[in-house]
Amino acid sequence: MTPEPHALPDLVRELHRQATPWLPAGQGTRLHWGPPVQPGPGQERPTIVSTARLNRVLEHAAGDFTVTVEAGLPLQHLQQALAEQRQWLPLDWPWGSSADGLGAGTVGGLVARGMAGGLRQRHLGVRDQLIGIGLLRTDGTAARAGGKVVKNVAGYDLMRLLTGSWGSLALITELTLRTMPLPPQRRGLLLQGEPQQLEPLRRRLLAAALGPELLDWWSAPLGEAAGQPPLPGLLLGLASVSGEAIADHLAAIGADAESAGLRRQELDPERLEALRAVALGPDQGSGPDPLPPAAAGPRTGRWLLRLGVLPAEAAALLADPLLAGLRLSLAAGSGLGLAWAEASQLPAYRVEALRRRCRALGGQLTVLEQPASAGLPAWEDAPSRPLIEAVKRQFDPLQQLARGRLPGVQAS
Repeated sequence: MTPEPHALPDLVRELHRQATPWLPAGQGTRLHWGPPVQPGPGQERPTIVSTARLNRVLEHAAGDFTVTVEAGLPLQHLQQALAEQRQWLPLDWPWGSSADGLGAGTVGGLVARGMAGGLRQRHLGVRDQLIGIGLLRTDGTAARAGGKVVKNVAGYDLMRLLTGSWGSLALITELTLRTMPLPPQRRGLLLQGEPQQLEPLRRRLLAAALGPELLDWWSAPLGEAAGQPPLPGLLLGLASVSGEAIADHLAAIGADAESAGLRRQELDPERLEALRAVALGPDQGSGPDPLPPAAAGPRTGRWLLRLGVLPAEAAALLADPLLAGLRLSLAAGSGLGLAWAEASQLPAYRVEALRRRCRALGGQLTVLEQPASAGLPAWEDAPSRPLIEAVKRQFDPLQQLARGRLPGVQAS
């Protein structure tokens, strides 16, 4: 269902009256991620309610560096509109996008998934860009939190609660986000060697006066996919108003890399973006998936995993034989990233072993995509499961939204 904006509240109220299970959606590009949504009695698949027609920029306060948009606005269109004012939303294109954002999905979907890439090193995650939110509860009641200015503390912090909720609490309808000026100067560096050689340099880079905008660990297979030697690496991105400051910093890093015996390659802005695009996965340029098939369950043929470890343990993870054959991009400052492989390259028992290894390194593993025959839980129970379920009951007492897809609660 893709209702007009004025008809959306009435549709949600009718679904509530009938106690019909349903799934919030934007363009439907990533509805197959995570555990399959369970249909209700008499349903072949869940009813999907798309916000694709809520697709306007409502207000861009360029002087205040804020923008208010409807949740169904494609992220690609938002970035294009902001670029006309020399601004941008400092977030990575989600995995599966092309380098120019084609197939990136909607702004509301980005918030609902709550995932961020390497740019969070300087700009933090999507929840930190969010300063206001509008939503529809399952009974059709409209609610708002936050505001339209950065210094706003009114009301409950629904922004962080809804970020990463996977559509399980409410339908996001409107968002106000912080924007940033587009950096006039960008350069990069690819450093390759063994993880134990790269780790001291990682620590120095994170503590440097000119902190990196981007610092990502790469596994050896990802480096090979980018046309580089099959070695682990660090992809560094620097942004500044001063080209001289960047050049001086790159020279100092290069000297440190040479003394450590590391391979290094300087990257102009175009080459830096080309390498970053390699970490967007194999589906670059794909358009939106048809909504009903995408919601029916996981696709076959590949694995897509979200990994997290303590940042200081990332080098140990990169050196682990469990990562053999996996293309991995992991933010060096947060320890969060994505890994992927074809089904034939990665048996399910290795994914289970990798999940245990991530847990031992202070993190966790989420299965976003898996072969149909694998049957692994997308995520495990969080220690706060009772609290998560209590919040779910308050927001969705009839258990209508995204049945079987509540983050932190393992589907039975």
